[in-house]
Amino acid sequence: MMSEVRLLGYMRLLSTNAASKQIRSNPRLLIYGECVRLEHPEILEELCKGRTSLAACPESEHINLIALKVASIVSRVKIEELLVLSVDGSPHCVQLHHAVEEALKISGSPVNVKHLVIYKGKTSEISKEAVKTARYLFKVENLIKKSQNLE
Repeated sequence: MMSEVRLLGYMRLLSTNAASKQIRSNPRLLIYGECVRLEHPEILEELCKGRTSLAACPESEHINLIALKVASIVSRVKIEELLVLSVDGSPHCVQLHHAVEEALKISGSPVNVKHLVIYKGKTSEISKEAVKTARYLFKVENLIKKSQNLE
């Protein structure tokens, strides 16, 4: 279970100053879906090590607010690493990945991003291409049809 200290240090993305002392002193970021904290605390605790960890919830916070905050951060602080973590299969959490990619696109920031999802209790890295493709239902449908024809 996540340590009490970790819960006391809990930070929300939208409530954190874009150039906060925490981010400047540790520019390795983890932006994670709020539900991960309760559903998979052991995974979150492991990924928090050595990173400034910020929670967001696209179910209650609009993707535009999340994207603007991330764009504001990467425009003000030289971010060394950015991990995005969500639960796979959530129509809300997938927006977290899209928000980060959009923020990087509009800011022009060259931040190294890794997209991670938790599926059946295990973390998997997802390519930027998969995140981008998920925005286009037509492309996803064509990929499904192609894979069915191969079987």
